[in-house]
Amino acid sequence: MSLVELIARADARGLAASGLACLDRCVPLLDGDDEALRPLWALLADDADDACGAAGRDWAEGLAQVRDKLAGPDAGGEDEAVVLARRMLEAAPAACTGPALRTWADACSVASLRIHRLLDPAGDAAREADVPRDGGTEGLPPLVAAELRRQTGVLELLADRGVAGLRPALEVSTEGRRVLRAVVSRRARGRA
Repeated sequence: MSLVELIARADARGLAASGLACLDRCVPLLDGDDEALRPLWALLADDADDACGAAGRDWAEGLAQVRDKLAGPDAGGEDEAVVLARRMLEAAPAACTGPALRTWADACSVASLRIHRLLDPAGDAAREADVPRDGGTEGLPPLVAAELRRQTGVLELLADRGVAGLRPALEVSTEGRRVLRAVVSRRARGRA
């Protein structure tokens, strides 16, 4: 199944995990530490019946705390990759159900792929083009292709294993965050 199809079929937990995983991989752009989103991941794992905590209240509170922790300066002087990462965080719905959650997960997918395209050192002249999400990785720069595989992998883990897929989904996201942190670090050294 394509990434677009997986998002269309995902349940609330899958959508929340998908959006959260995209944001988690981009935390290095927000100067966040590796544990910044851990409370939200824990909410998805703790309550087997309700994907986001007691009636979503826990999710809304956790989200507010994460936003405070990752609050940065005014986005006026930031580059496009940082602005896209901030928008992912700002757009996260307070209610962890319904159409807003699907819209957020889909927007996070697009934004994360765009970020990876902007940061890919092997990127081509088509940096402005959207990454196709309904096919394979052929012809994509390495960083972008890996992000597409990670997004698909997270959704497949949740679809196949339910709540038991969260730990391996978090591992996939952690690996991607390490890769992006290295890219961001190299990029900062190159600008210095």
